[in-house]
Amino acid sequence: MSKLFDSIKNPKSTSKYDVNGVPPFKEALPLGLQHVFAMFLSNIAVAMIVGGLIGIEGQDMVILVQSAMVVAGVGTLMQTHPIGSTGAKLPVMMGTSFGFLPTNIIIAKNFGMPGLLGATLVGGLFCAVLGCFLKPLRKFFPNIVTGTVVLTIGLSLLPTGITSLAGGNGAPDFGSPKNWLVGLVVLFVVLALNQFAKGFAKTSSILIGMVVGYLIALPLGMIDFTPIKEAGWFAIPKPFYFGMEFKAGAIIPMIIMFIVTAVETVGDVSAITIGGAGREATDKELSGSVIANGLGSVFASIFNGLPTTSFSQNVGMVAFTKIMSRYVVAVGAVFLILAGLIPKLGAVVATIPQSVIGGASLIIFSQITLTGIDILTQEPLTDRSKVIIGLSLVFGIGLSSVPAAMEHFPEVIKLIFGGSGIVIACLVAILLNIIIPEDKKQIEEDEKPTGEEVLS
Repeated sequence: MSKLFDSIKNPKSTSKYDVNGVPPFKEALPLGLQHVFAMFLSNIAVAMIVGGLIGIEGQDMVILVQSAMVVAGVGTLMQTHPIGSTGAKLPVMMGTSFGFLPTNIIIAKNFGMPGLLGATLVGGLFCAVLGCFLKPLRKFFPNIVTGTVVLTIGLSLLPTGITSLAGGNGAPDFGSPKNWLVGLVVLFVVLALNQFAKGFAKTSSILIGMVVGYLIALPLGMIDFTPIKEAGWFAIPKPFYFGMEFKAGAIIPMIIMFIVTAVETVGDVSAITIGGAGREATDKELSGSVIANGLGSVFASIFNGLPTTSFSQNVGMVAFTKIMSRYVVAVGAVFLILAGLIPKLGAVVATIPQSVIGGASLIIFSQITLTGIDILTQEPLTDRSKVIIGLSLVFGIGLSSVPAAMEHFPEVIKLIFGGSGIVIACLVAILLNIIIPEDKKQIEEDEKPTGEEVLS
């Protein structure tokens, strides 16, 4: 935190497009809120789903939601303003991961919240150690792998965007004309401002679009203010509220999921640097991001939170706006922490209709998809790379769309592979990249000395 305050007092740059830039607070606040609004409901939804399925309600559910907000904010600060080797020092937004949802549900049903939180702590420590050794392991994550993972993330999120635009899962008015109207208005406002506006209106296009959508939704009766009335004014997170237990049956699948999400984090960070800064991520940035991913989850488990990881929604926002200032994202992180400590503040954000979020999300998710394509096309596509990309997408997107295809597999296989196309695509891409030999002609080109090497 001291580094954050030092950078504010003595900024080397005030440009929001500079990763170390510290723009004026009046400019950074709305830009940071864009990041919060993009991930807020998804961040708390995982805790609500898991808690609801195992019978958690009332004050206990409030603690789960509160924890989700606080740990997301703390995890984000770890990434934006790292201490030592922890963190990417990039605008990486952290949150409770949907990728862990199937694993979380099965562990919670079998071992309860204490078993889930214990597995999260051990898995987080494992992930942090993995991050320390990421540099020698990076050879397994070339562009063909990270690009495929990012592309799969983008494609897998597109149905989520459409679902939100139509009103969200379980909405009684799902697919109604008013949901589509509000969502499309947000979409067109964001596009118009981004293409034709300048200055603040352009960089804050997503926030402005969501405000316009909110104002339209208000007279249509789409906003319920009850959560604001019922929320308290102040609450301090209680560590180990649900207790903690360590069960091998819970820890092993959790560790496997942390390995997969580490690759997803590598893909997200690569997408941020390529989409926002036009360069590849460094070993230090990738290693730091995975370490923070793990330690953030350790912190989460202590304060009753579920596994956290980088949020792909916000990766797409960086690619769309080109705003690389980590200070901007840190401002959003502080707001998240305050939303956890001041429940009424979080409740205000929670009243945003799903269709409003969906209208903005479609643009963000499309940018993630395009960033994946950018990574994959940095080099000419060979027959080998086409096979790797194609089969990874076939199994990743295909199997996740037809989960019944694995109906007769052992439960542990369904646990790991049945919930996320990203997991499957990631593993297929890694395995095929190892198994399929590289084209000899391409290897010879890679081994040719550069002009500088010839002169030396």
